[in-house]
Amino acid sequence: MRPALRGALLLLVGIASCASDPNLPGYELELRFGVVPDGLSLGRISAVAVDSAGDVYAFQRGAKVDPILVFDANGKFLRSWGRGLFGNPHGIRIDGDDHVWVTDSGDHQVLQFTKEGRLLRTLGIRGKSGTGDGSFDGPTDIAFALSGEFYVSDGYGNSRVVKFSRDGKVLRTWGREGTGPGEFDLPHSIAVDSKGRVYVSDRENNRIQIFDADGRFLRQWTHLGATQWISITSQDDLWLLAYRNNVEIQSEEKLAGRILHIDLESGAVLGSLESPGHGIHAGRSGEIFVAGLTGNLLLWHPARPR
Repeated sequence: MRPALRGALLLLVGIASCASDPNLPGYELELRFGVVPDGLSLGRISAVAVDSAGDVYAFQRGAKVDPILVFDANGKFLRSWGRGLFGNPHGIRIDGDDHVWVTDSGDHQVLQFTKEGRLLRTLGIRGKSGTGDGSFDGPTDIAFALSGEFYVSDGYGNSRVVKFSRDGKVLRTWGREGTGPGEFDLPHSIAVDSKGRVYVSDRENNRIQIFDADGRFLRQWTHLGATQWISITSQDDLWLLAYRNNVEIQSEEKLAGRILHIDLESGAVLGSLESPGHGIHAGRSGEIFVAGLTGNLLLWHPARPR
């Protein structure tokens, strides 16, 4: 076991429930990834992301440590930052330039940082919700297209998606509260595949909606439950963190959710793992980091030879 994780529990999971994909390997679970400095504990961890060097960024809500903590791939603490900057940490993503982006659902902002924590850009007006091009109301997540354009799921208040140019100009918005195609009841997470298609977790409507790059509705998946978070790798591997329905979401991880491996074209479930959590990040080598509102940062990885 890696030194920084000595004493963590390892579970070999046979994935017997994934008979739909006999090729899905067993996974090992490492509980409580990362060593927090001075023995302090993390608060509610809302999201996790990994940069190109393999460093892991946790976005958490506890008062005893900084909101953003960075660990190396072995769980060794590297640095932390962001104290006093956020009202309610929600989403964290890292773009192709290794810039760190966060969504603050409490202060209605989206912020871009260097990986060392220097603020580069702020979108939205701190502490003020709104419906205009320069405002958000409880933004939840952010996704990046290969073109450099990016999308924000403006979820808790506005039930919409906002598309931005590379330089941060609003290009278009779509969505309103409702149950029809292109309408949302809490767009909670968002991701873009290599073809530019936009996947939105319409959480309270228990579905994923898929759009083209300009917001035209393409199709929806209604068989996956209430999806908390979407992660699409650079190889177009699609992973979801989902619960059976939006009622289970309210348990705040007292009930186990599922990590789902999804076929990008059909929406078919290729395999699954039982796991609680709020946010996930799927890596190139099959590893899956899970951010938990219980204060745990989990790591699932393909079982190693024994």
